[in-house]
Amino acid sequence: MITIVASLKGGSGKSTLTFNLAVWLAMAEARVLLVDADPQCTLTDVAAVRKEERFDPILEVRGTSVLNEGQLRDADETLVDVGTADMESLRRAIALCDRVVVPVPPSQADIWSTQRFIKLISTIERDSPPEIVGLINRGDTHHAVQETNEAAAALVSLPGLRFIKPRLSQRTVFRRSFSEGLAVFELEPRGKAARELLSLTAALYPHLVG
Repeated sequence: MITIVASLKGGSGKSTLTFNLAVWLAMAEARVLLVDADPQCTLTDVAAVRKEERFDPILEVRGTSVLNEGQLRDADETLVDVGTADMESLRRAIALCDRVVVPVPPSQADIWSTQRFIKLISTIERDSPPEIVGLINRGDTHHAVQETNEAAAALVSLPGLRFIKPRLSQRTVFRRSFSEGLAVFELEPRGKAARELLSLTAALYPHLVG
């Protein structure tokens, strides 16, 4: 399956999410093709840190040259990290993918951005539309703050998007994950972030945990 992790807004946490999903898929013994189509190359950087530290499994990251049907299908699971800094690559990835995973921070601006992104996806010429999956990312950890639940309710109501309940919270370990080259479930196997991430992988890749 070709999955792209994308959004119209920067700061949504898509590269961190892509990295953590990639490590999990590799540990699940799936043949993973990891593509960094964002000019900022943050996914490439974290994979390099992981390789330098010799953490197993090593993640190999490819660039935009592999954004074609033949190469993207030559893996059990393909993950593409892409954003609006390279609109040509974003459109090409949308045209080729099976689904678009959209991490959405809990703010009204991000809800509006997601609405615009759904409309953009609908303009890409292809035989059938990709599945669009939305989830809350960088959610509030304090139960008294209602903005995260309100954002989730807004996502549920967006036409053309399938909202999934597993959410990732704003936790320091996600920043550590990126700086240290380790997934959150490697850094803190029994931590809350690990539980959140593993719930998300089960929702996105049920065939690998069933």
